[in-house]
Amino acid sequence: MAETTVKWLDHLTFEADLDGHKFKVDASPEFGGRDQGPRPKGLLLVGLAGCTGMDVVSMLEKMKMKDFTFEMKVKADLVDEHPKVYKDVTLQYIFVGDNLNIEHIKKAIHLSEDKYCAVSAMLKNSFEINIEIIVNGKDVS
Repeated sequence: MAETTVKWLDHLTFEADLDGHKFKVDASPEFGGRDQGPRPKGLLLVGLAGCTGMDVVSMLEKMKMKDFTFEMKVKADLVDEHPKVYKDVTLQYIFVGDNLNIEHIKKAIHLSEDKYCAVSAMLKNSFEINIEIIVNGKDVS
């Protein structure tokens, strides 16, 4: 079972307690918030990237890949009407390093996307998730 506590502090600021880590979520000033934390909708994207990123790193370590840097960028488009949900999300996996095995990278990403990442499995029924793989500045998707 998953459990979190989210407590209202004031205005539109809430304090979340998740896995023993406390953090605030808030709205931007233009919507009545005080910008004391990230927006809840954005945290959904962080959860998606964190989930698949952990899968990919774990699998690449098992494939004996090392000596590389890895980061992810997530881009999301919103629908125009309320509720303003995401309609398209692009996950960009960015790797830098010497002698990187592109086939291992692609395999790890696709296994995460299709089999292991529970966040992706939950969200891909809500919006399209596109994948871009960048290795040393070159798109190898």
